[in-house]
Amino acid sequence: MSEKSSPIKYFLSGGFGGVCTVLAGHPMDTIKVRLQTMPIPNPGETALYAGTWDCFKKTINREGFRGLYKGMSAPLTGVAPIFAISFFGFGLGKKLIKSDDDQVLSKTELFAAGAFSGVFTTSIMAPGERIKCLLQIQQGGTAPQKYNGMVDCARQLYAEGGIRSIYKGSVATILRDVPASGMYFMTYELAKEMLVPEDASAKMKVLATAVAGGCAGIANWLVGMPADVLKSRLQTAPEGTYPNGMRDVFKQLMAREGPTALYKGITPVMIRAFPANAACFMGFELAVKILDWVAPNL
Repeated sequence: MSEKSSPIKYFLSGGFGGVCTVLAGHPMDTIKVRLQTMPIPNPGETALYAGTWDCFKKTINREGFRGLYKGMSAPLTGVAPIFAISFFGFGLGKKLIKSDDDQVLSKTELFAAGAFSGVFTTSIMAPGERIKCLLQIQQGGTAPQKYNGMVDCARQLYAEGGIRSIYKGSVATILRDVPASGMYFMTYELAKEMLVPEDASAKMKVLATAVAGGCAGIANWLVGMPADVLKSRLQTAPEGTYPNGMRDVFKQLMAREGPTALYKGITPVMIRAFPANAACFMGFELAVKILDWVAPNL
């Protein structure tokens, strides 16, 4: 990332990178949410999904490839502003930390700037995640569909519990995104620094951007996955299931399934993380270059 780029360029380029992320990664995100929220089988019963591949096959068989893109309208509508705000927050965080434009930030300072960006995104991220998860867990086939798309889901949630219902899971979203965003941006900068020698060719730089972006995505989810599991369960549970919010989800999960359940759905997340975030940072860097050419003084 160019040290001279303004937060405005980060905002515009981050939005484009976010669209690239969703298009590349949504199918595995659907599988992740379905694995995270599937009911616990009773003794003698078979689990709804045996794992990532089984969930993938059953989704395709019952709903076709379109089933993998269920709920994509919500993140696609929100992702441009979410990523735009996230990258803007990172750019602004770096600007606030720097004492002058030529200062090179340490990895701890990059983490802090990234964590700062995580706070920015929650106002859009929480309702978008709530709607996305509810749409993703709807099973196709003969089962009746409660929600008829993104707008209908938002309307029903508002009718059932007002704005609080739409923003259910906001604390869980912050607890996921603040440390995960710090790790995300710090890992990208660190990996790119290690991979790109000063005399690297343009092709080498593109490859390094993709690899560094993929590594950033994996680091992001290693840190953010436990809070994401709690968030998904809280946001998809019927009203009144968890009166004390995330604390109740955590207690129930620990009692019934143990600590390993905090990484439920990790396989599709990791399969998705590398290509989706490689696409994100390649889109981001491309957009920065275009903006540097079109509007060098922005």
